[in-house]
Amino acid sequence: MIIKTPHKPSRRERLLAMLADGEFHSGEKLAARLRISRSAVWKIVGTLRAMGVEIESAAKQGYRLPQPVELYDIERIRESLSLPYLDRIAALTALLQVDSTNHYLVDTAPAAPQLAQLCIAEIQSAGRGRRGRSWLAPFGSGVCLSLAWSFEESPPNLSALSLAVGVAITRALRRFGGNDVQLKWPNDLVWRARKLGGILIEMRGESSGPTRVVIGLGLNVRMPSSARLELAKQQAALITDLHEILGDRTPGRNALIGAIIEELIAALQVFERQGFEAFAEEWRSNDALKDANVRVLCANESVSGVARGSAPDGALLVEVDGKLQRFVSGDVSLRAA
Repeated sequence: MIIKTPHKPSRRERLLAMLADGEFHSGEKLAARLRISRSAVWKIVGTLRAMGVEIESAAKQGYRLPQPVELYDIERIRESLSLPYLDRIAALTALLQVDSTNHYLVDTAPAAPQLAQLCIAEIQSAGRGRRGRSWLAPFGSGVCLSLAWSFEESPPNLSALSLAVGVAITRALRRFGGNDVQLKWPNDLVWRARKLGGILIEMRGESSGPTRVVIGLGLNVRMPSSARLELAKQQAALITDLHEILGDRTPGRNALIGAIIEELIAALQVFERQGFEAFAEEWRSNDALKDANVRVLCANESVSGVARGSAPDGALLVEVDGKLQRFVSGDVSLRAA
């Protein structure tokens, strides 16, 4: 197993670590600890602000983050993983900023089958959701994680992998008390009809033979109100986060990432042998659209009916005028009865 950061911490990363407690730190003390001038501290703060990190400043007090942030910590993540899962990790890379954690792994040479490559990032400049939408994740507000995995042979019903991954994430959240998180076809995590997170899977390979998948997860942990409004505008959906669901029981991001990694690796191993069948019943019990009146928008067509779960290959089943129709892609929304 290789667990790494790409280089030793930069001055920007070290400055963020000093500010992570949410308290004011004077420019003079920050400069002394970094062994640079106060002017250099000011420039680094400006760079971080340009990257999207909100840093407050006050005369005679210094700089601070609006609230404490648990930064990604490779060692703490490693300590949260049990040995069987540590042995299944080829690489875990933590970045301050990246265009997309999925892109990072897609461009990385594959590991051997049955070994995971992981990338986490504090800031994504080009994170994506489904259908090319952007994924907004303000600094320190959530989890941006991607996992690459190679199957020696393409598993049965590989197209249903996003549903199995959704089940794995709900299992991880249940470890911390998130028992009523549901799944909205094909790859959203929701709570009380509000979006908690999303999954994006990219595949490379053939229908019969080796296949590599890159699984991207965006999960809201503690979203600023401004970001909630922006996401709602982009996705026409209300947003929630783990802190709203769990309150004081909300886990730290490193413990959360450890649980997600374990559940994803376990699910991928089972999926390779058994396909979606091993997850179908649990997915149905978490189905946020079960027997609901829905509208499916695909291409330029809108179809209304009653959601009737998913097919073995992951397609959405909708009863329309007494007949089942299959949808392999599209946007689904609830509608009035």
